[in-house]
Amino acid sequence: MKSTKIAVIGLGYVGLPLARLFSTKFPTVGFDLNQARVDALMAGHDATLEVDDTLLQEAISKHGFRCTTCLDDIRDCNFYVVAVPTPVDENNRPDLKPLWGASETVGKVISKGDVVVYESTVYPGVTEEECLPVVEKTSGLTFNTDFFAGYSPERINPGDKQHTVEKIRKVTSGSTPEIADYVDEVYNSVLVNGTHKAPSIKVAEASKIIENSQRDVNIAFMNELAKIFNAMGIDTHDVIEAAASKWNFIKLSPGLVGGHCISVDPYYLIQKAQVYGVLPRVMSNARRLNDGMGAYVANQTVKCMNKKGVMVKDAKILILGVTFKENCPDIRNTKVVDIYHTLAEYTNNITIYDPWADSEKVREEYGIEIHNSQCRMQNGEYDAVILAVAHKEFLDMDIRSLVRKGGVVYDVKGILPRDIIDSRL
Repeated sequence: MKSTKIAVIGLGYVGLPLARLFSTKFPTVGFDLNQARVDALMAGHDATLEVDDTLLQEAISKHGFRCTTCLDDIRDCNFYVVAVPTPVDENNRPDLKPLWGASETVGKVISKGDVVVYESTVYPGVTEEECLPVVEKTSGLTFNTDFFAGYSPERINPGDKQHTVEKIRKVTSGSTPEIADYVDEVYNSVLVNGTHKAPSIKVAEASKIIENSQRDVNIAFMNELAKIFNAMGIDTHDVIEAAASKWNFIKLSPGLVGGHCISVDPYYLIQKAQVYGVLPRVMSNARRLNDGMGAYVANQTVKCMNKKGVMVKDAKILILGVTFKENCPDIRNTKVVDIYHTLAEYTNNITIYDPWADSEKVREEYGIEIHNSQCRMQNGEYDAVILAVAHKEFLDMDIRSLVRKGGVVYDVKGILPRDIIDSRL
């Protein structure tokens, strides 16, 4: 293991923290196709905020970590880690193009005896049936004879400063027993809480996808309960608090399910299950329910406005937050956009304020203008305010003062004082 030299392919929310961590023990190079991203990282700043600038700069200056877009810079590596996105298309079908592209990249540089480990979330079988054939075809080498493979599913939680990559216990696996041991040893050397070595690559793949699918189903159940109790005039959070007094009740909350994990990964297993003749009804229904919660929040806000006699047509509405979760700049697959579009059927006077989100990226991705400055908001200016994301900045704001007399405050996150809100999810 002393001669291990690592290349991490893909320097996003998953790849960069892992590459930085590996660099503390091994010579490590990060590879990405985005030159602007590479330049920013080499200047010592991570726009995703997953790696603290001090840690990144230390990795570069002290450990020799570097990032590149040049294939020749990773040609002498022998342990390749693929950490690229696994999105779905417009029909929610798995889009493997990023993985195929990364596998081709690996195939161009991999040599005999080398190992490639995949971290991207996939359905069981993708690594061996989809990715490794591309590496074989591009390299001319034979899998499990000339080169070897492993799978260690990513467990990065964007914005989470407690469960950082070095503290996460990771699942590992390998294409042979010896390679499984080697992959496990490499990961174990940088992890505080060690690893769980799975008996096969397919088991490791399956373990990751059910992690997110389970969370999706659990949240869907809470969202369904919220719909039921809201219709009955019962506060869902009060119900949850009461039920949580029992020792074995799992306390969860309703909410918007966005991001690049929980709201995407279940589709991979749903699609693959149908190939085997299994219709995953629970997972499919959970996805449909969670995907509709943005529109539900908007309609509940409209209902609340109507009850209070607030004119919905052309109303001035403020949405606080656009990222998919709190204290994080990640806007991928955010369901706040669905709130916006549903309300836009009634009014064009909608303002989104988010101090964490990159306004240019929001404009490029969703065609929506947002504000990063609080000074644009005036007291008593809005007919309705929706707290959509629990950013720490919002907790110190006098949100009620932003609403006109008789206006509405809707709390998606259930964190605001009861006496200042009109309704919550």
